[in-house]
Amino acid sequence: MDLAAAAVPVLAPAAARPGHAVAVIGRDSRASGDFLEAAVVAGLAGSGVDVFRLGVIPTPGIAYLTGAMDADFGVVLSASHNPAQDNGIKFFGRGGVKLPDEVEDEIEARLRAGAAGAGAAPAQGFGRVTDAYSQHEAYLDHLLATLPVPADGRPPLHGLRVVVDCAHGAAYSVGPRALRRAGAEVIAIGAAPDGLNINAGCGSTHLEAVAAAVAEHGADAGLAFDGDADRCLAVDADGVALDGDQILAILAAELKAAGQLAGDAVVVTVMSNLGFHEAMREAGITVIQTPVGDKHVYAAMRDGGYVLGGEQSGHIIQMGLATTGDGVLTGLHLLAAVNRRGVAVSCAAKMMTRYPQVLVNVRGEKDRAMADPSLDLAVKSAQGLLGDAGRILLRPSGTEPAIRVMVEAREAALAEDLAAQLAEAVRQAMR
Repeated sequence: MDLAAAAVPVLAPAAARPGHAVAVIGRDSRASGDFLEAAVVAGLAGSGVDVFRLGVIPTPGIAYLTGAMDADFGVVLSASHNPAQDNGIKFFGRGGVKLPDEVEDEIEARLRAGAAGAGAAPAQGFGRVTDAYSQHEAYLDHLLATLPVPADGRPPLHGLRVVVDCAHGAAYSVGPRALRRAGAEVIAIGAAPDGLNINAGCGSTHLEAVAAAVAEHGADAGLAFDGDADRCLAVDADGVALDGDQILAILAAELKAAGQLAGDAVVVTVMSNLGFHEAMREAGITVIQTPVGDKHVYAAMRDGGYVLGGEQSGHIIQMGLATTGDGVLTGLHLLAAVNRRGVAVSCAAKMMTRYPQVLVNVRGEKDRAMADPSLDLAVKSAQGLLGDAGRILLRPSGTEPAIRVMVEAREAALAEDLAAQLAEAVRQAMR
């Protein structure tokens, strides 16, 4: 409640507009979302903000509706792909954009300073709280309106049988409905949230569930969202996984063919597979790299005027259609692209060869290790063995005392050997 009240003067200063400020709030399916929502709503309305409750809805739906409803800001209660016992609070600024770090810092400073929760009635009076669940339809209409209309007039996903795994999360209703309205025959799994089963053995972190369902139902493809549905991964008819790099490659080629890929460029993080870079080079598409994190991808897209970017995790941003990653939007456009070409998902995915990639987390004194010259020598030695046929990336974790070691190579055995050697070098440097 205090966090919500602390956010109000930062995100909706009194001079911004006459009358009450407006906020929208939504959540995923976690049991804790009910009482966290009540507390946030109390903090907002108690500070004079009119609040529209959207209920269980994907995070990108809240981002979209923040702009569509002309709200001053939006609030999301979700912990994304994490287990049910976790939860978190995220804010979107006006227009549905993520907040810069300095704005989040200002909210935190106000919270720590005890500037919230004083209990006095605001000068403009308490805000009003309105249930706005009907706005889900506006979000659904927006998703479908982004799809190109085939020349034959049929729905863009006509003829496709698709399994969708909603992770018992925020897209359990919107996801299947969007795919059906786009013309697909849909088998929905992970679509019965009970407050505790979100991401439990399902969704984008457990693709084995959607792969098994695709085989069982003889489907053409499968999609899997995470708990808040801001990311999407896929499997083909044989249950073979497509990661975010492969989905990006397909979408980039589709946009380039339509003359809609701004600058003939796509934005990715340094974690993107070497095979993605090769595929884009062959397709005549420039790759712009950023540090890890979707906020860096978004910033590079905004500053460079690019329209497509994303991460291996399936967090893909289609600028102009969304202000953040949207798993349902990504799934719709992926399937529309392959259906327009008249090819199987597996065929489309073959435009990119995915190099074996080994990731190892080494816990310990990350700053000490990164400053050790012996570690730099070990990396250079390993890179020399790979040459141009592989890649090494060492980066300190931003959230825990650990260093991430990533090695790519044409041969999985070589990648595993070098990753093990470098992990040991990191351990030695941490001592």
